[in-house]
Amino acid sequence: ELKVGSSSPERFLFLKKGIIETRPIKGTRPRGNNEPEDKRYIYELKNSIKDRAELNMIVDLERNDLGRFCEYGTVRVKEHAIVEKYAKVFHLVSTVTGKVRKGYDIVDILRATFPGGSITGAPKIRAMEIIDELEPTVRSIYTGTIGYIGIDGTMDLNIVIRTFIIKGRRFYYNVGGGIVEDSEPYAEYKETLDKGLALKETLEFFLYKNLSKIKNFN
Repeated sequence: ELKVGSSSPERFLFLKKGIIETRPIKGTRPRGNNEPEDKRYIYELKNSIKDRAELNMIVDLERNDLGRFCEYGTVRVKEHAIVEKYAKVFHLVSTVTGKVRKGYDIVDILRATFPGGSITGAPKIRAMEIIDELEPTVRSIYTGTIGYIGIDGTMDLNIVIRTFIIKGRRFYYNVGGGIVEDSEPYAEYKETLDKGLALKETLEFFLYKNLSKIKNFN
């Protein structure tokens, strides 16, 4: 039996009244200990050539994916490189939208877009082949998608990040980062720790508050 708890900040696909939206995330900075530190990290993120280049690359990939099933000329970047604030991190986010062509359904959309480009990299197919070659274990639900598909044709799906799973008596969560030519190993490692901090603290609090119950957890 598998239990899943997800607090993903990233929207993979949102579909309503024929309009499709995806919101890729690229670029992360930790929250500061005070407002001046927050402002410094926001400035760093906004002005990071590396992070903006990564986001530009993925936005282009997502535009291409949406173009496979959207009406010509309707795929647009609605917002680009917006800084969003979360409990433990800042993220650089863009929004890409389009109008779905008649004759294309949700299955067609998923075939054209899954898995999300922000967690595969580009070029998508070759990046996935390299991931398969190098990663020693399968990802399971991590970097997949959770959400709903309505009978009215609506859909809202996330990217499975900031998500923990429970198998038996063990809790697991995955974190990762995008590797590009100018990545710095320690900075990428530190970024994964920043991304996992909110989940880590949440689980530690849960374990502390429920220690007596967990001793008998099946």
